[in-house]
Amino acid sequence: MNFRIFKAQVETLVGKSSSTMRLVSALSAIAVFLPSVVDASRLTPPVLPLIVRNPYLSTWLSDARGKPWESWPMFWTGEHIGFSVLASLPHERTAYPLLGRPQDALNPHDEGYNVSYPVYLGSKYDASTTNLSYAIHPHNSSKQLEITLSFLSPITPTSTLRQSIPAAYLTVYVTGETDVDIYLDLNGQWVSGDRGNKIVWDLEHSRFEEGGKEAGLKSWLFRRDVEQIFTETRDQSEWGTLVFSAPADVRHEAGLSSELRQRFSRTGTLQNTMDDHYRGIMDEEPVFAFAKAFRANDTSSKAHRTKSVMFTIAHIQNPVVQFAAARGLTQLRPLWASYMPQPSDLITFHWLDYEHAKELAFNYSAQLAIDAYKSGAEDYVDIVAVSARQVMGATHFLGTPEDPLLFMKEISSDGNTQTIDVIFPAFPFFLYTNPRWLAYLLEPLIEHMLSGQYPNKYAMHDIGASYPNATGHPDGNDEYMPVEECGNILIMGLALANSIKYGTNTSVDSIWQESSSYLKGTDDKVFPLNTGSDSYIEYIDEPWNGGPQSLKQAQKWVHRSYRLWKQWTSYLEEFSLRPHNQLSTDDFAGWLALQTNLALKGIIGIKAMAGLAEIAGMEADVKHFDNTSRVYIQKWEEYGISRDKTHAKLAYDWFGSWTTTYNLYADSLLCFHLEGDDAKEHALRASDQKQIGGGHKHGKHSGFVPQHIYQLQSDWYYAVRQKYGLPLDSRHLYTKTDWEFFSMAVAAPRVRADILESVARWVNETSTDRPLTDLHSTVGTGGFPGISFFARPVIGGHFAFLTLERACGGKAMDGLNFLNDDVVDKEVQMDVNGLLELEALEAWAAGEEL
Repeated sequence: MNFRIFKAQVETLVGKSSSTMRLVSALSAIAVFLPSVVDASRLTPPVLPLIVRNPYLSTWLSDARGKPWESWPMFWTGEHIGFSVLASLPHERTAYPLLGRPQDALNPHDEGYNVSYPVYLGSKYDASTTNLSYAIHPHNSSKQLEITLSFLSPITPTSTLRQSIPAAYLTVYVTGETDVDIYLDLNGQWVSGDRGNKIVWDLEHSRFEEGGKEAGLKSWLFRRDVEQIFTETRDQSEWGTLVFSAPADVRHEAGLSSELRQRFSRTGTLQNTMDDHYRGIMDEEPVFAFAKAFRANDTSSKAHRTKSVMFTIAHIQNPVVQFAAARGLTQLRPLWASYMPQPSDLITFHWLDYEHAKELAFNYSAQLAIDAYKSGAEDYVDIVAVSARQVMGATHFLGTPEDPLLFMKEISSDGNTQTIDVIFPAFPFFLYTNPRWLAYLLEPLIEHMLSGQYPNKYAMHDIGASYPNATGHPDGNDEYMPVEECGNILIMGLALANSIKYGTNTSVDSIWQESSSYLKGTDDKVFPLNTGSDSYIEYIDEPWNGGPQSLKQAQKWVHRSYRLWKQWTSYLEEFSLRPHNQLSTDDFAGWLALQTNLALKGIIGIKAMAGLAEIAGMEADVKHFDNTSRVYIQKWEEYGISRDKTHAKLAYDWFGSWTTTYNLYADSLLCFHLEGDDAKEHALRASDQKQIGGGHKHGKHSGFVPQHIYQLQSDWYYAVRQKYGLPLDSRHLYTKTDWEFFSMAVAAPRVRADILESVARWVNETSTDRPLTDLHSTVGTGGFPGISFFARPVIGGHFAFLTLERACGGKAMDGLNFLNDDVVDKEVQMDVNGLLELEALEAWAAGEEL
């Protein structure tokens, strides 16, 4: 289905109303188009999400450009995960592998069955769903059988409880008039990173009422025999139970992998028995299997040419994280456990909730597609769609409804817990999707530092060196990024406070969190999770924005930790204008003094503090921090912009270098770019400073960071772009995709479009073989540049366009209308190397230094 047609259909149904309920109703009315929406995928990333809910339930299609039976699915690290699917045609007893490599256990010379391969029709995806489709052509028949494996890991911004559930759905759809049997099995690799560990298992039956009729489930439960709580092996957890569920009427069996797969291939069924010889994961590999028979003459489904069967996969852990809270070291329970005391309650709720979860996930995916198309292009629709589950796949929702917390693992780099400079690049996703989740991410950091357990005056890098142990750094020896982390948390703090202040010109509005009459909060907990019903769906979050009371809610949140905000800003006052030798978030690039882009972040952080002080009613602090930031930004331009005023230098004293200034994004997101000249002139008079770069003329809104900085950087980006995107800086030809999207978001429209096209080309062609990397070469094969980052939540930065569209009461993008695309039309492009060499030579000749 053409995406433009779908978009038009949705907008026609929704009309001009922004009502969430009207949107939900309209999207639900066209839910029949869901397969077509998924069919709209244009890009083919190297790896696709299958079952992705958190750092430990994270299974991916390992080669999305090949055939799903050519390799095993993988954990996000690249380790194989035992997950196989077979189809068998009973009238000819031919087995067809669909997922994994179950055919390795089959004997092609066995007289009891044949082995053949389907026609793979390809993979399609949206933000919550990945569909793998196949066609089978039976021998001596013109009838085609179509099979789709539909994996749903629902993203539900209107229902935090549902998002917290560590479980996903797999639905097998069969279309055609041919009998077919379906087989699935999982192995113990889901519950341990050590393949020698002994596992134990059981089969449980449960009964319940569904649609007024008695129904039931059968579930395989397996785990390590001796669990090791809060322990990982090769990033997989060594505690927790995997629950694999199916309808009560399917066949089941546990036993040796080769025996079960061969038996199914011969007979099309399983024996409803269980091998109870507990053993190691790969010791006579035990698997846990289900089989379902579909018959063309089945009277119960004859009216429906498409038949289906659903399975669920859950990973149950309790507790999940240990946290150095204000009250001491605390073992945190999963959020869902406050609603469903027993794991069996969770499994039943999740099973019965499929239609609601699917609807809420579809609403999000459809609106995301519309917004992405509007702010980018059709390629951008696919980029954010494939990014969404990866972001949420690094998180766990913990705590209670009174005190909900969201913990994030720094996947594939350091494995840290709650890394501020990992949350920061991801935060556009959270602001767009559900700002309350950003509040839940920041809360553990704020609580921990307020409690006095961190000794340094600057903001901490992370709350624990090894996930899931959020035990802090009482010695203060965390990774040294003081300016980086102070700037990050101040920027995010003001962005979050602005999101609460619904209807102001600094708010970031989420379509999923509309205004209500009030927000409920206790004396000590500002952001409890209150839920209600939305039409016929329970556990819908009450609105994040609180109407007339929202400002008081923002004030309450800022006041509670005002001491910290001011402490971090005081550090930036002393150290951000001329940062000493230290790391930035791009720590892989090494230590460097006087980093231009890092200084910009610190200065915008000081400006953000003025905004927080204004919310708190601290007028003297507003004036002080605003004046300081304005003086600093003038000096920053003097120090950081090249001699010929064509670009920003990597460091103040590194002549002949250049850098992306992705931290300009925060200037626009926080609406500082909409400010006029009057405040700037006042600050200059107060500090007795002369304006720098006085030849530039400004419009009505000259902005905090001058408009010409945006323009010269936009022009420079166009000049230095490569085949696969915009390099990070002049040191290397690699890029960071999160910062690439931050930079594109505040570039001229055609510059943005050109770079976005190169990013889409990279998604289709990259030689990387893991879930999307955020660090890759912009030349060659677009591969890893010697450092392998993958599956990281930082790609929430890909949502930068979407969040900016909603910022400043919807006026943020209008404030960038001054940007022009003249550089695109120039016949002679900038001589980048010549300009850099000339600057370095002139600076050397002049003996210039700071």
